Amino acid sequence: MLRTIRTSLIAAAALTTALTLTACGDPTPAADAPAADGPTATASANANAADVDFAQMMIPHHEQAVAMSDDFLAKHGTDPRVVALATKIKAAQEPEITQLTDWLGEWGAETGGMSDMNHGTDGMMSEADMMTLGNASGADADRVFLKLMIAHHEGAIAMAQTHIDEGSNADAQTLSATIVASQSAEIAVMTDLLAAY
Repeated sequence: MLRTIRTSLIAAAALTTALTLTACGDPTPAADAPAADGPTATASANANAADVDFAQMMIPHHEQAVAMSDDFLAKHGTDPRVVALATKIKAAQEPEITQLTDWLGEWGAETGGMSDMNHGTDGMMSEADMMTLGNASGADADRVFLKLMIAHHEGAIAMAQTHIDEGSNADAQTLSATIVASQSAEIAVMTDLLAAY
């Protein structure tokens, strides 16, 4: 008797499993199934022209800030407080360059270049500015670096604020907000340091 009940239960379970698998095997895809090309399509759909412009312009802008920091950090006899600031700027902006580059790849857009930048209105340094920094030493290097980096940060903040106002990608706008907040704080520090010279 017990064997008969057990056999019946096994048969019922097998039938239920077979029916479930048949239902799950419907070849018609769900209406809300993700597209075949996955997250790239989603990222592209969520990025507008302002997002792309922001990333393309901020990459060379950050690259120049890193180059300025590297140039300054290679010098001797400079203020340790300015050295710490340059180190912080480099450490913050290098990962952001990587993130911006990754986003452009996801959005199917090309990376920008320094030739696209409008020197003087976006805080980018001219070749003469970079030479002045390169030739400076000691306390003079501190002053030149602080003065140029304040202008550089002001340009980045303006670019980021425009993107916050016009962009559509939430992650990119979060980065813009971070740039505005962190670089505004660094400008305050640099202004105080510069006033001491």
